[in-house]
Amino acid sequence: MSLSKLKKSSSLDKLLTAVKEDSAPQEKKSYKDDRLWKPEMDKSGNGYAVIRFLPAPENEEFPWAKMYTHAFQGPGGWYIENSLTTNGQKDPVSDYNRELWNSGNESDKDVVRKQKRKLSYYSNIYVVKDPANPDNEGKVFLYEYGKKIHDKIIEKLSPPEVPDGFTPENPVNVFDFEEGANFMLQAAQVSGYRNYDKSKFDSQSEFLGGDDAKLKEVFDGINSLQELVAPGEFKTYDELKAK
Repeated sequence: MSLSKLKKSSSLDKLLTAVKEDSAPQEKKSYKDDRLWKPEMDKSGNGYAVIRFLPAPENEEFPWAKMYTHAFQGPGGWYIENSLTTNGQKDPVSDYNRELWNSGNESDKDVVRKQKRKLSYYSNIYVVKDPANPDNEGKVFLYEYGKKIHDKIIEKLSPPEVPDGFTPENPVNVFDFEEGANFMLQAAQVSGYRNYDKSKFDSQSEFLGGDDAKLKEVFDGINSLQELVAPGEFKTYDELKAK
């Protein structure tokens, strides 16, 4: 891919179309993946980092991939699996949850709430600053994040409308090399859960000063996102049902 193409490899219009198609409500890997980065929490449960979301990999359409998973403990132990609903297929846990929800018993609904699917997103990032692990700085990683951070991305891609008399925000393609923005990640422990409310995007800035050689090196290090949700990453319906 030419440098001029990779700088604009995720057009804002294309991303906004994906956002609209993805707006309808819908639901991790259990092994360690060295490609994955996550902020390290201190003793108080706080974590800080500056990251830059990167464009879609070459020959892939979008700079994020969605993954639905199930992780819950039942009578026979833990069930931790990727959900086939990620790729629009039927999944035995979702089918079972539907039966339980429609049973009319409140206790069955409690079971469904415990074993509902979880939505995660994956994107490539460049670590600008990682105070807890400085060795990560200047490197490309995959980053798994939830709806809270994804919503912040969507708000930049497609800012909410404002009443007359107020100045609307301009859309920002945060995945763009030239016109994107660093993400100031701030995590805190709130009521026993990790919270990202204080995280925000910085002002728009040209990535790495627009240095073509550095940009190409970063782009060459971007990981495939579609590999994460490829059919081989999922057990079959019958295998999942048996488990």
